[in-house]
Amino acid sequence: MLDCSIENRVAILTINRPNRRNALCTELVHALKGRFATLHRNDVVGAIVLTGAAPSFCAGSDLKELGTMDVPGMVAHEAHTASMARLIGLLDVPVIAAVEGHALGGGFILATSCDLVVTAEGANWSLPEVPNGWVPPWGLKSLTGRVSAATARRIVWGFESFSGQAAVDLGIADYVSTTGQALAMATQIAERLAALPRAAVRSTKRFFQADMLGQAEVWDFQAGHAFAENCTHPPAIETLKRFAIRT
Repeated sequence: MLDCSIENRVAILTINRPNRRNALCTELVHALKGRFATLHRNDVVGAIVLTGAAPSFCAGSDLKELGTMDVPGMVAHEAHTASMARLIGLLDVPVIAAVEGHALGGGFILATSCDLVVTAEGANWSLPEVPNGWVPPWGLKSLTGRVSAATARRIVWGFESFSGQAAVDLGIADYVSTTGQALAMATQIAERLAALPRAAVRSTKRFFQADMLGQAEVWDFQAGHAFAENCTHPPAIETLKRFAIRT
């Protein structure tokens, strides 16, 4: 479900649920949160690369699992996911996302929660929550840390999807690679960061935390309440019902 290897002071975390397009189930969120906390305390690790097993980076929350929950259960699950993503910004080591394939919904926001983002040009970025019937329930502060509020609103409405190059042009991602090379590029960047003086890298990340994270916890709390209200309306109910019965 979550693989980890360490080489040249770089930890590579690979979400490994390819049969579910690496969707964020409860067990995976718990595993990510625990692994981030462990690597944060590891003096050998100077940077982390977060990626997904082919063919996707991450398809967001596991809607099949969400479809089995009541609304309070879904809100609690999304709040737990939100706390995992916010933790990335509080780590002392930089985290670089390596995105191939799909970065959808929570997968999109998980990537933007990282310090740097490398995307393959053939990647597909989108936030499909509003078309599904609800507002994204967490992580929008990470998006407005990268793009303007007006651009974030455009993206959140979810009527567009973006290629890797378009994601870089908008500011969603930082670097674009040829398809199939995002992990290699992200690893090279991570190795360069890991070779820098650790204390100075840590201080740089901490210096920008207030601007990058800001009121992220409050934003997530408010988005969670909006999500709960949205999920009482027919479009969201029908979406969740459709995913819950899929095998």
